[in-house]
Amino acid sequence: MDSVLVTGALGLLGRWTVDTLADEFAVIGVDRHEPRSPSRTTVTYRACDVTEQGPVWELIDTFNPDTIVHLAAIPGAEHRAGTETFTTNVNSTYHVFEAAGRHDIPVVWASSEATYGVTFRNESRPLPPLPIDESSPQRPEDAYGTSKVVGEMLADRAVRRHDIPVTSIQPSWIQEPGNYETPQIRATFTPENPTPSGSLWSYIDVRDVARLIRKAVTATRSGHESYLAVAAENYLDYPTADAIEAAWGTVPEGSSLSGDEAAFSTAKARDHFGWVPEHTWREAEQAAVEVPQP
Repeated sequence: MDSVLVTGALGLLGRWTVDTLADEFAVIGVDRHEPRSPSRTTVTYRACDVTEQGPVWELIDTFNPDTIVHLAAIPGAEHRAGTETFTTNVNSTYHVFEAAGRHDIPVVWASSEATYGVTFRNESRPLPPLPIDESSPQRPEDAYGTSKVVGEMLADRAVRRHDIPVTSIQPSWIQEPGNYETPQIRATFTPENPTPSGSLWSYIDVRDVARLIRKAVTATRSGHESYLAVAAENYLDYPTADAIEAAWGTVPEGSSLSGDEAAFSTAKARDHFGWVPEHTWREAEQAAVEVPQP
């Protein structure tokens, strides 16, 4: 059985990813602490601060996994000071990529749609033609998005220096079934005075992200490729182009959005992996789903 080492294994995306992989792979879950009473005997857990080079390298050397899934990070802006967010995310990503390269191990990791940054605080900036895709300019607005752009630069470096494949998954705002945060924003949204949204009112169900990660792990890959992971529609129950026009004053020339279609395209993931988002806020916000435990 092939093995996969997953950093950030106890986080939201980490727990769902471990659960998605554990029936096919021997999983080594890495996080800042071990779970007190692991529920899965098929998953091995180790405690490690991935911002420290030595422990990261030693664990990867010890287990020598077939693939690394790097999810450990401060998961967004405004959770910590910007400097801590940037240095934590960049340092951990550098350590993981460098160790993976020295052992010739493919990597799948979590970048973000924040790399395409479209707002700074409450101030909007000109948008590229919509929907945004992986060829759109990356112009991050905060320390979090900037850390993910640097992470993708490190992915390019790992490919050049070590000739390992690296796949960057770029999720939108990740939501857990039965515990979506989208209803509160939808309830306060008013087209007469909308606040510009950095995600352009996009989101993604955590189950869909975990499924895309699994597809990337099992695919034959080369080089560095990035893939947006976004639900098919916005969470407003309102036409996307109308919301953008209200918030930005215009819809960029060359855009092609219909109804509540998401402002980010996932065509590349569909074409390369056969992946399409399966879940929508309409069924998932109130879904009664068993949440994976470590």
